[in-house]
Formats: sequence, C-alpha cells, structure tokens
Amino acid sequence: MLGVKIIRGADAARTTILKRVLWENVPPAPATQQRLREIFGRDVTPDQAVDLIIQQVRADGDAALRDLAKRIDGETIAELIVDPATIAAARAQLPAELLSSLELIAERVRQFHVQQMHKTWLTFSDGAMGQIWRAIDRVGIYVPGGTAAYPSTVLMTAIPARVAGVKEIVLCTPAKNGRVPASILAAAEMARVDRIVMTGGAQAIAALAFGTESVPAVDKIVGPGNLFVVIAKKKVFGVVGIDGLPGPTETVVIADDTADPAYCAADLLAQAEHDVLASAILITPSETFAGQVSDEVDRQMAMLDRSEIMAQSLENRGGIVLVESIEEAIDLANEYAPEHLELIVADGWSYLDRIRHTGGIFLGEWSPEALGDYAAGPSHVMPTGRTARFTSPLGTLDFLKSTSFVAVSGNAFDALAPAAALLARSEGLTAHANALELRMRGRQDKIQRDK
Repeated sequence: MLGVKIIRGADAARTTILKRVLWENVPPAPATQQRLREIFGRDVTPDQAVDLIIQQVRADGDAALRDLAKRIDGETIAELIVDPATIAAARAQLPAELLSSLELIAERVRQFHVQQMHKTWLTFSDGAMGQIWRAIDRVGIYVPGGTAAYPSTVLMTAIPARVAGVKEIVLCTPAKNGRVPASILAAAEMARVDRIVMTGGAQAIAALAFGTESVPAVDKIVGPGNLFVVIAKKKVFGVVGIDGLPGPTETVVIADDTADPAYCAADLLAQAEHDVLASAILITPSETFAGQVSDEVDRQMAMLDRSEIMAQSLENRGGIVLVESIEEAIDLANEYAPEHLELIVADGWSYLDRIRHTGGIFLGEWSPEALGDYAAGPSHVMPTGRTARFTSPLGTLDFLKSTSFVAVSGNAFDALAPAAALLARSEGLTAHANALELRMRGRQDKIQRDK
C-alpha cells in the first residue's frame, strides 16, 4: 500500500469516504453466498437465511440450536448450557497477568456505570407525581466468537446490566472447538452472569427472543454481532427490546500538526484491523501532517498482523480528509456522527461543546480509542451508522425502565379535571370525558352535602 488516500475538501469527502452506505444493503461476498448455499441447499439472501433460522429455532428449540451449530459452525454440542463447575475453574486456566487485567477493567467499568444510575423521584403537592425506575427482569447478552474470544465485550455488556439490578443475565456465545474459551467464562463469572449458552449467530438471537428448553425467553437483547445477528435482532424487535443495530465499527480522528503522526496512524490502524468494512478516517487542516500520517500508516502496517484486512479497510472505507480548520473538521464529523471521535488538537477542551454527534469522545493523545475498547470505563458498545445522532452508548439506562406515578388529591383533581374533560370532548372521546365529569359532579354533590 502506497499511502492512505487523501481527500481535499469537505464536499469531496461527503461524496466519497464520508458517504454513508447502509451496510446491510451491501451484497454479501461470493464466499458468503457460497456458504449460504451449502448450509441451506439453495441460494438464499442473508435476510432469507435469518428467517429460516428463526423458524427452525421456534419450531425445534434446543434441537435446532444443536443442528445449526453443526451445519453452520461445524460444532457438535452435547450440552448447550455451560455447567457451573466449568465456569468456576476458568480463572485458574488464565495467566495471572490476564486475570488481574480483567479484574482491573471489570472494576473500572463498574465504577463508571454506577454513576449512571437513575433514582426514583416523587414530588408532593396536593397528592404526588413522579417517576419510578425498575430494572428489566431478564436480559440476553450476545458475545461474538468463533474466530476470536472477546472477554471485554462480556464485561462491557453484563456489568452495566448487573449494576442496573437486572435479575437474570443470560449470555449466548458460539462454541469454539466444543467449548467456550476460559477468558469468556472468567469474565462472565466476574460480571455475575447467571447462565452461559453455547450458541451463536442468528439462532442465539431467536433462542433469546422466543425461548427453548434450555434458553429462557428474555425481555431485552444487547450486544454486537455480525450481519446475521443484526438482521435477527431487527426481526425480533417488538417481541423483545434491543439495544440497537450495530454495524461495522468506525473512528474519526481530528488532529492538527501538534499531534504525533505515529500515534494517529496507530489509531487508524487499530480501527482498520477490525474488518474490511471498518471506517478509519483522519480529518486535519494540515497537509504536511496528513502526509506524515500516511507514511506512518505504511510503515506500521508492514509490522502488524492482519495487514491485509487493514489495507482493504483503508482502501474501501478509510482515508484522510483535508479541511480549512478544526472548526470545519468538527462540523464535518458532526454530520458523519461516528461511533468514536478522537480529538487530538491544541487546546482540545475548548472545542468540546462544539461536538454534538458521536458515541464517544476521546480527548488528547493519551486517550486513544483502543483504551476505550478495553479499560477506560464506558461500554465499548456504541452507536454506529450515524445513529449517534439519536442514541447513546450501552449503559445502565439500557437495562432500566421507568413507570410514571400519579396520586392526585381531591383538590388537585378539582383544578385539573375540567381542562382534561374539555380536551377529551374536543377529541371526540366522550367516555374519557364522562369518567372525569362523573367525579366532578360527585365532588360538587359532596361539597353541597357537607355545607
């Protein structure tokens, strides 16, 4: 790769690397199409494949989960639920350094999410009104697997749920060589997950939504996943709640020539290594700095694993945008609304109020997004695909729901009911008005009797 492509000007960027493409509309790769043909015996789209999987799970329960694990992943699963003894033994299987790192991160994530908790509130004036907060009863967490283990995702999803007070947490993750990796089990034990199910993909989402003999139906499903997981979450929404529809990961780095080009290049590559659809973008007003970062990307990538994935990602979805000023860079980033936004500029704090749309802000050269993926504290499950315009990172609020509370006194009823009855009649809802007017007359009759 001979340098990262450089786009000159915001308008050119909007029509190229900052142009949003719905990733679920991107045709599947030929290898994916061939694999679907092998699994289902005919040509099917990803959407059709998920429909077939959901139908099978609803019809056959645990037997479907075992069959699909064999057909899709080549895994033979005897017991879907990981037994408690296996979970308890997982810590001892990990290197001491990794175990202590997981414990440090778990506590950091817990401390952050404790601060997010909402409290029930009531006000009293001629009665009471307020908002009662309760945790969701049962939550399903999806943790990707197969090619790699992600204990960080266990901590980033299960700990906020536990902090919120969720009664039961069910974790689904695909088996790898007939088992769940010890790092996943240890993280789940730290986060006090109640049940671990060895099933992945769209079938895991179907099992969590509708239930099987071994998997209890949950109230909400959270966690990232591949295209098939996201399609399944979209299809079961309404039967259960979901946290969102996370697509390929994305980072925008805004930097000026006070930043270290090696650091910026490293952050772009850290994003690009996720997969070929990841977006890693630098926006800068300095042409000299842009060239330095481009050179650094080539130099560092040659020394790193997954260089082929990084190169494809940067070619397809990444690059450098040259703009006139940091203000213009931030305005452009707000339009794009990235999952992650790094701000590495002189006096970065002065620009904080200008940033409106992103899942997470990473301010300064010692706050790389990679630290946020693992140890900073906030959950790394963040909104992608420009959904940061209207949604937030995963947190305790995703596991809480509020109930409005009303306890009106007689005097307050006297003050409010006439207006409510009038509005009800204006809308043609006479039964509503009647329910109020009966009480209004009853109140007046009581006043007359008491005289």
